[in-house]
Amino acid sequence: MRARNSAAKQETEGASRTFTEAARRAQIVEAAIEVIAEVGYAKATFTRIAKRAGLSSTGMISYHFAGKDDLMREVVAEVFRVADGYMVPRIEAQTTAAGRLRAFIESNIELLGEFPKHLPAVVEVLGNVRGEDSTMREFCAAMDSLVDTHTHLIHEAQKTGEFGEFDPRVMALAIRGAIDGVVSRAAKDPDFDAVACGRELADLFERATRNDKRGE
Repeated sequence: MRARNSAAKQETEGASRTFTEAARRAQIVEAAIEVIAEVGYAKATFTRIAKRAGLSSTGMISYHFAGKDDLMREVVAEVFRVADGYMVPRIEAQTTAAGRLRAFIESNIELLGEFPKHLPAVVEVLGNVRGEDSTMREFCAAMDSLVDTHTHLIHEAQKTGEFGEFDPRVMALAIRGAIDGVVSRAAKDPDFDAVACGRELADLFERATRNDKRGE
């Protein structure tokens, strides 16, 4: 009986440690996102991140992460998780290619309002570590794959006649570049109205993609 109670106690304590460690990791990642967005990748030192997280030393970061690359991987993964959770339901709620394109652009930009540090942080990280680390290369490949997916979806909308005739990959790259440009501008200018810009971008690409000959 005593051994069983001891085992149960150890299991409870283990679960508590796991929860505490997960919460601490999340706290560090959140602090890293904020610091990177504010001062850039190069100046995002463990000292700055520890101070933002309210930690007494950088040792706690080193305990949870093998190094800066390891922490940056988790930063990118967290931003992707947040973005997917915010954007995907809005996109999937649409029933037309034009509606999904608008939802993709607007929700991407609106994400800045809900999580103002996340997108600038990931743009900063990916812009500085591309090609240096195998796992980060996987994230960069995922971004490239997203352009491939959009190219395919645009092409499919062209086949159904909803979108007009143009190079679908050029359009996908233009959309990605326009969104990244808004993110960079918003990161540098706190007075920039990113949401209004997102609506205007959606209007612009709606006009650029629609098939004006449809129904003739």
